Amino acid sequence: MFTPSRDEARRFLIDAWRKHRSGEPASDLERQAAGLIALHPEYHAMLEAPHRHVDRDFVPEGGAVNPFLHLSLHLAVAEQLAIDQPPGIRAAFERLRDARGDTHAALHAILECLGEVLWQAQRSGTPPDGTLYLDCLERSR
Repeated sequence: MFTPSRDEARRFLIDAWRKHRSGEPASDLERQAAGLIALHPEYHAMLEAPHRHVDRDFVPEGGAVNPFLHLSLHLAVAEQLAIDQPPGIRAAFERLRDARGDTHAALHAILECLGEVLWQAQRSGTPPDGTLYLDCLERSR
C-alpha cells in the first residue's frame, strides 16, 4: 500500500495541476486529480504558488479549510465509488446526487461523512466504521 507523507501528497496534487495546465503527459491518477482540482477554482492560485503554501498548516480552529486534505478526500471517495467500497456507497452516492440534483454537492456530502468517520476512528483508535459511514450518508439526504 502506498502511504505518502504529507509533503508527497501535497506535491502530487501540485504537480498534477501543473501538468494539466501546461499540457504535459500525466498518469491516470494525475488526470483524475486535475479534474477534481478543476472543480475547485478557489484552490487554483494556491496550487500555482506552491512555495507559499506547501508547508503551510491549515488549522480548523482558525477557520482554515485544508485544500490538500479536501482534494485528497475527493480522490479517496472517487476510489471508493469506483470499487463500491464500503459496499453500498455507490448507491448512496446516486441517491444523494438525485436528491441534491448536483454531482459535486453529493460528493461534498460524502466528504463530510468520510471526514466524520475518519475523525471518530482516529479518536477511538479503531479502523473506520463502514456502517457508520453509510448511516451518515443516509442521514445526509
